[in-house]
Amino acid sequence: MPTEPGPSEPAPPKRPLLNRRLEGLGTTIFAEMSARAIATGSINLGQGFPDRDGPAEIAQAAADAILAGRGNQYPPGPGLPELREAIAAHDDRFWGLRYDPADEVLVTAGATEAIAATMLALVEPGDEVIAFEPYYDSYAANIAMAGGVRVPVTLRPPDFRPDLDELAKAVTDRTRLILLNSPHNPTGSVFTRDELAVIANLAVERDLLVVTDEVYEHLVFDGEHVPIAGFPGMRERTVSASSAGKTFSFTGWKIGWIKATPDLVTAVKTAKQFLTFVSGGPFQYAVAQALALPGEYYARLRDDLMAQRDLLVAGLNEIGFDVYEPQGTYFVTADVKSLGYQDGVEFCRNLPERAGVVAIPTAIFYDHPEGARSHVRFAFCKRPEVLTEALNRLSRLAVLAHLDS
Repeated sequence: MPTEPGPSEPAPPKRPLLNRRLEGLGTTIFAEMSARAIATGSINLGQGFPDRDGPAEIAQAAADAILAGRGNQYPPGPGLPELREAIAAHDDRFWGLRYDPADEVLVTAGATEAIAATMLALVEPGDEVIAFEPYYDSYAANIAMAGGVRVPVTLRPPDFRPDLDELAKAVTDRTRLILLNSPHNPTGSVFTRDELAVIANLAVERDLLVVTDEVYEHLVFDGEHVPIAGFPGMRERTVSASSAGKTFSFTGWKIGWIKATPDLVTAVKTAKQFLTFVSGGPFQYAVAQALALPGEYYARLRDDLMAQRDLLVAGLNEIGFDVYEPQGTYFVTADVKSLGYQDGVEFCRNLPERAGVVAIPTAIFYDHPEGARSHVRFAFCKRPEVLTEALNRLSRLAVLAHLDS
């Protein structure tokens, strides 16, 4: 029989501890599945981090900065001037977009903080935020923390193109902004120039802000990356976020940034300064140097990852998965129904023990997961020999599926 708490046993709080805005979010699936990879000795094709470090000279630049005492104390709030200048030069060089490094660039703790600070700065409680689902899981948390209302527009297989009519119908008088991610994680879709023109026209006509996550801007294999900030009327209403992690294979450094007009940067900085304040001082010097790497580096990065994509896609197809070949990023979506599995979450939770491989179920990235319950995501930002071994392990699934039937 339960007993009343004694004098030294204070009663637990009666109210729930977790803010109701974050109910249901729980531990991120990436943390869960990466922990399972370590516990089972599985090949981790779930979380999107490379298994090789980036250029040695960039790592050396970070080490040199630390040893020389550069950036070991708090860097300037907006980021080191050298990095902000390098970001502005990079965007002018690759996309023809000119930003003033003094007041139109803000350095953040990765693109995740960039998006979070932007949502906290620009979204009022009750504002609607349109996002293309499936979406990176932090988007849902960021919108929730800001008190916004998430409005999904679904990208559907096999091509995962944006339904622009559905997008237009989703806009209401309460819509504050559109959250855009292209190249798109997890589907690998790259929005076309024509699709982006329609989205830009809609934003201008309905007086909407656009927040765009462009961390995979250099990882496009089919098509082209086109920043929406370059369309007429969009420069003054777009916050563009990116980071160094995916482009230079230093995801642990967490150096990201936003680019926008001075008023928008000031708004985001107001929120950001009360999150991390500043971060990664020595790494900022190194990323400034990385952004100036020659075009051959970017071309080689793309070509190597495209070869790894092709290796994984071909192998998954041969095993019997239904594979949706990505145009960009470093993720492949595959349907497991053809192997006799109906639920991607169950498939991924059993996969480490059954095959020694970790993947991510993409249904968790949807508000409306009905059409994606059997979809899983594999990362191909791994060495070719690692991908080959993962495919060898996954080939057991067809045999196991036959034995289970």
